[in-house]
Amino acid sequence: MTIFDPASGLRVASPDPDLQPRTALLHDLGLDAEAVPELDAIARTLGEQAGQPWAMINFITDRQRFAGLYVAPGAPIVERSMAREHGYCPDVLHRPVALILPDVCSHPRFQSNEVVDALGVRTYSGAPLIHNETGITLGTVCFIGPKALPQNTGQASRALINATRDQVMNTIRARAADRTR
Repeated sequence: MTIFDPASGLRVASPDPDLQPRTALLHDLGLDAEAVPELDAIARTLGEQAGQPWAMINFITDRQRFAGLYVAPGAPIVERSMAREHGYCPDVLHRPVALILPDVCSHPRFQSNEVVDALGVRTYSGAPLIHNETGITLGTVCFIGPKALPQNTGQASRALINATRDQVMNTIRARAADRTR
């Protein structure tokens, strides 16, 4: 989670008590690799279904790492990792439910952000990836885009991001089961 520091005018990372357990769990699940092909495929489907140029499956430790990444042809390139405090996913990490922002600029808390400035992000939808057995949130699944969406698209975005979250968690469980065989 990030918080706004009025003294510096910056968003700063708040303490994360799950950082060490999350890092260890990601390692145990075999999810500490740079890219995971199955998750890239899910991110691509999400981006295409959402009609947005970027979709990510993001594991958050000391940095954000996009193990699943989709960048539409012609869209600005997004690297596979970025600072932990950038973007909106750190705000989702400690939420039990999705964060849907059809127009990020209509929410003062989310107007100022490195991603908004660098990519021109105007819409965000993301859901936490909660590991059922431990209750630890591994990261997020999200899509972002450069155009604000009408507020009435929020329910459809929520349904899409939640269905994709479930698909990602099913994929993670299947990978874990394969590793124990």
